[in-house]
Amino acid sequence: MKKLSTLALMAATILCLSSCVSSKKIVYFQGADTIYAQAQEILQKYEMRLKPADQILIKVTCDNPELLEIFSLDVTMGAGGGGRGNSSYYSNSATGTMGSAYGYTVDNDGFVDLPQLGKVKVSHLTVDEAAQVIEKAIQDKNLIKEPEVTVRLMNARVSVLGAVKSPRVVSLTSERNTILDVLSNCSDLSDQGLRQNIRLFRENDGKREMYTLDLTSADIFTSPAFYVQQNDVVYIEPNKSQNVKSSAFSTFLGVGGSVISALASVTALVISIVNLAK
Repeated sequence: MKKLSTLALMAATILCLSSCVSSKKIVYFQGADTIYAQAQEILQKYEMRLKPADQILIKVTCDNPELLEIFSLDVTMGAGGGGRGNSSYYSNSATGTMGSAYGYTVDNDGFVDLPQLGKVKVSHLTVDEAAQVIEKAIQDKNLIKEPEVTVRLMNARVSVLGAVKSPRVVSLTSERNTILDVLSNCSDLSDQGLRQNIRLFRENDGKREMYTLDLTSADIFTSPAFYVQQNDVVYIEPNKSQNVKSSAFSTFLGVGGSVISALASVTALVISIVNLAK
């Protein structure tokens, strides 16, 4: 009877343990209490930089609206970059300035083709640096004496696939987005997602790179992939149980395991009571 009791207890224990997941595989940013006990300097001075195929909005402003007519050629966003299509004008009554806004696509060589200016190299530049380059080009051509140029990235996005609660293409709302921002937009990882093996794929200068991120480690904050870039692809690998989650055998095993666990517990309890009664 004692052997039967021991075996029943062991079976119940094994089944219970098999249904539990170690907190080390779930809890995020482990070690942060020690690493960030004091404020740490942020080493990544990250700024998003323009790449081929990026769609950008260029706004030109000055105090003489007649000068803006040189930029009145329509502009479209096309794969070749710098095509001609839609433009719009706006005014600022507080400053008395007029402006115009145009959409462009950066071509495969990193240029945008601007009216009266020709091709201007913008790849590898931040939007602020690109604005300064365009301002200087306008001044060098003596088109507008004191132009104000603003550049904004229009199509920045990251694709998220795999074991997240809501896989999707996430539009980046600023020029400084982290992997945590992106995963939050997907309602976090699903229960089956491996927190220690998140893969991020990135294209740089015609090459594809892969980074591995571990959400359970505080070291994620220093990863070169902590700040995402436009067109990144994030893949969350599911754990092995996900592969058979929907199978009939898995359903039978889950139900059977629960029944066996319950029976083992009841058997152990009955045996214990019988032994005490002797």
